[in-house]
Amino acid sequence: MSTIVVSHMLASSSTEFWYPALRAEFTAEGHQVLIPDLPDPQAPEPHAWLKTLAEAADPSTAADTVLVGHSLGGVNVLRLLQQHDTERFDPYAGVVLVAGMAKEVGYDALAGFFTPGFDWDRIRLAAHKIQVLHAVDDPVTGPATAEHLISFAQDLGATVTLLPDGGHLPSTGHELTELPQATRLIRELLPIRD
Repeated sequence: MSTIVVSHMLASSSTEFWYPALRAEFTAEGHQVLIPDLPDPQAPEPHAWLKTLAEAADPSTAADTVLVGHSLGGVNVLRLLQQHDTERFDPYAGVVLVAGMAKEVGYDALAGFFTPGFDWDRIRLAAHKIQVLHAVDDPVTGPATAEHLISFAQDLGATVTLLPDGGHLPSTGHELTELPQATRLIRELLPIRD
């Protein structure tokens, strides 16, 4: 079966929000679901987050692996794809970016995650298909939401699914124990077995 690796959002862990339900559903179907607890989630450091994600997302099994990144975790996934050696390893089966960001969103403490800028061409080669799930009322991308989504669509060739509401899926102070739209997108990316 396939592997699903989830990179969680800022100030969270593998046991919060919709991550446990996602793990339970796909594990019950025989897939391996890895949700590493990224270090210092309240004050993250880009290199440490990338190192932890890279340890979970074995490049030798990339063809059977779907990467899922939520918010800043999605930026972490983009960095992983950018360093993926496509000459030695297959591209990842797919990527789902939930409430992702294509550029800085005004939080100085997180600026290191966006510097240097993304090498979109290299990232695009590292995954067969990229899906983006975003809510119109996302307060993190705010008025620039359209710019982020256009960048994902144009620079990565991503397919964008836009929800009429939902905030940052979830926004700070909200609970969201299931995200069926993300589950559906992941399912579409899982490699088909004979």
